[in-house]
Amino acid sequence: MIPVDIHNLVEGVVDGSISDEDLTSWLKKVHSEGISEVETIALTEAMRDSGETLSWNSEISELVVDKHSTGGVGDKVSLILAPALAACGLKVPMISGRGLGHTGGTLDKLESIPGFSVEMESDQIQAQVNKIGVAMVGQTDKLVPADRRMYALRDVTGTIDSVPLITSSIVSKKAAEGLSALVLDVKFGRAAFMTEEVKAKKLAESMVSAARGMGVATTAVLSSMDTPLGCAIGNSLEVLESVETLCGNGPADLEELVCIQGGLLLDSTGLAEDRDTGALMIHDTLHDGSALECFRAMVDAQGGDSSILNNDSSLMVGLGLIDTELNATSLCVAESGWVFDIDALSIAHACQRMGAGRFELGDVIDRAVGAILEVQVGDRIESGDPWITLYHRDEVGRSTIEGLIGSIVLVDEEFEPGSRIHEVIG
Repeated sequence: MIPVDIHNLVEGVVDGSISDEDLTSWLKKVHSEGISEVETIALTEAMRDSGETLSWNSEISELVVDKHSTGGVGDKVSLILAPALAACGLKVPMISGRGLGHTGGTLDKLESIPGFSVEMESDQIQAQVNKIGVAMVGQTDKLVPADRRMYALRDVTGTIDSVPLITSSIVSKKAAEGLSALVLDVKFGRAAFMTEEVKAKKLAESMVSAARGMGVATTAVLSSMDTPLGCAIGNSLEVLESVETLCGNGPADLEELVCIQGGLLLDSTGLAEDRDTGALMIHDTLHDGSALECFRAMVDAQGGDSSILNNDSSLMVGLGLIDTELNATSLCVAESGWVFDIDALSIAHACQRMGAGRFELGDVIDRAVGAILEVQVGDRIESGDPWITLYHRDEVGRSTIEGLIGSIVLVDEEFEPGSRIHEVIG
């Protein structure tokens, strides 16, 4: 298939002139045979152009950036990184999604903040980003309409895991934001979409190639998702940890990922002389209060109650975490040792069963429920001490508790935990 045929196909997807049967046949062919790099770029470009795109004036166009994560457990990087980037002078029109399955969604987390609206039209997004530097919203109906129909068919035809189709779906939506630079957090491990590092690297390389082929300076970070990122899992709990990180008090692994990704974007746009300098600039915004102020400005602009950010007790109440119907159950270790491993997938499934996540897209979630890790990999824990606390409404089911048995692995000797970041591509 040549690029012009791809553009015609995408036009047919949007105007309905191509049938579901013919589109399904094409999707299955791409899934089984693949397409070339040139064709992947053409498909991505055609999908981007299938609807409206965001545009920026010449004064800020080189400063417009975003990030995308392939999803993980406790991954609240976006909530911290977007305002930190804005505090450094970049412009971030972050269009995000909702959670499905064991991974959480940025929009669900943001909606834990009373009054916060994630629904904005393109002109509103552009106006807010021009004014305060950041907006975090859901996809509008007019952005990349081709992807909605293609994704729905991919979901029911078993073609979700095609690298060219994943690439075009993700990159087209980011490119529609009118970006100058993009960073991709591509995760691998037992709780990631792609469990094998080699497959995650193939996807990362494909997305970097497609984005760069469309003129977007793009890098990808390969990061592990075997253990939860940070300590909090669950929508309100992750907002709480995000605010703590914006105040310079976040977990080390979370802050590292935020700083490295931010440093790559600052380097790509020329606001930092290299990525290490950029990482330090992001770090500074987390410790001098400027990232928190950008987050506060965004909450105000999108209808949220920013007064909950004034102190810890206001934040806990505002996020619904101080509730007489909310119960806490701690699980303890039977012996002492150094924490070698914590299974992110089993914890995510437990939180999902308690109501923190969706099994189907229309499910209603309980934003207050979730879990807090009392220890992280590399910590010392003593016999009888709690390693995780579950926050739940009803009694925690036996199957949920049993699913967590064996989720923490201890060793007898102290060791130095490695970085989550395995490679930077591009």
